[in-house]
Amino acid sequence: MIRHLLVIGAQRCGTTYLHTLLDGHQQVTMARPANPEPKVFISEEATGKGAQWYRETFFAHADAELLLGDKSTSYLEDPKAPARAADMLGDVHVIAILRDPVRRAISNWRFSTDNGLETRSLETALSENLAGPRPWDPSRTSVSPFAYLERGRYLEYLIPWMSAFPATSHVLFLEELLEDPHTLDGLWPALGLSPNLAPPGHDETVNGSPGEPPVLTAELLGTLTAYFEKSNQALSAHLGRDLPW
Repeated sequence: MIRHLLVIGAQRCGTTYLHTLLDGHQQVTMARPANPEPKVFISEEATGKGAQWYRETFFAHADAELLLGDKSTSYLEDPKAPARAADMLGDVHVIAILRDPVRRAISNWRFSTDNGLETRSLETALSENLAGPRPWDPSRTSVSPFAYLERGRYLEYLIPWMSAFPATSHVLFLEELLEDPHTLDGLWPALGLSPNLAPPGHDETVNGSPGEPPVLTAELLGTLTAYFEKSNQALSAHLGRDLPW
């Protein structure tokens, strides 16, 4: 029986790193090409083509793997994506990978800047984002390149996925994954996979910009910490565990 896995982690939270680790497991194969991401479930037109089209288009390379995986950061931000995935594939495993939302926001700014989408300084961009979202061009990116802060209110985005797939949703944290290579040991059995067929090494291959990340002023850092306090508390309570930041 073909089973599916969706990595829906937030942008700049290590989804590419997790994709690499999953693809290294002998019983998993991830969608190809990986770049650009498939983004199937943010499109009514794409999902309307059906499961056979999906498998033939993105998993023609699959052999005898037990799990077919697909990664897109866009999935997390589309509240209709869980229903589309359920309609096309039935029950699937869902993995969200998250990160300290302040560090994620800084990384998001660097990514947008490196790709010519952002011209404001870090302090200006994050300060202005506190006042609300900024318009963006959907023809250039599938999600806003300026959602530095709202994108870090993780639970709001997770609820539709965890409601659609309550028994097969998993949440990981980048900080723990990088600190302890055995973090995934408990995930493999939950996915129905053999731990002894996991990749032997865990290289720290996370997309990032070269050089040291910019440092926020103490004032703005305090403001952002307060901004995320309630959402972090809600996420911690929902997951029933402390957050690693």
